[in-house]
Amino acid sequence: MTAILWSIIIAVGGWLAYGGVGTLSGLTTLAKTQRADSLSASFSFCGSDRHVNCVVDGDTFWFQGEKIRIADIDTPELSPPRCEAERIKGEAAKARLLALLNAGTFSLSAGLRDEDKYGRKLRTVTRSGRSLGETLIDEKLARRWDGGRHPWCD
Repeated sequence: MTAILWSIIIAVGGWLAYGGVGTLSGLTTLAKTQRADSLSASFSFCGSDRHVNCVVDGDTFWFQGEKIRIADIDTPELSPPRCEAERIKGEAAKARLLALLNAGTFSLSAGLRDEDKYGRKLRTVTRSGRSLGETLIDEKLARRWDGGRHPWCD
């Protein structure tokens, strides 16, 4: 093989090894969810007490004492909401996430970044290879995360 071909093979291998596949739509789920769903807990809504297995809002929850931000979505804010419509949709997203997490085993997959600026673990949550975030998007309770927050109020 030529030096150029070897350089390409090494570059692509390094790109894949360091999460580059996550930048190609659709391949992230395929590449990172081949293992069987094995995680589960009994989730409740978070309160002022200990945070172990509970839902904070539509895109944040605590699992086994670790705060997790669902990496592939954005949901309406609850603390504080900017309008009544955002509060209503945010509460619906929070309730739906609780139901989805309690519906069976799931998997957590890390992406390109391990944590956000608030120290929350950034994870994609899947069940049977399908993102729970995608379910919330399909139900109009979330948006795809594009790196920035957008208003939920009209």
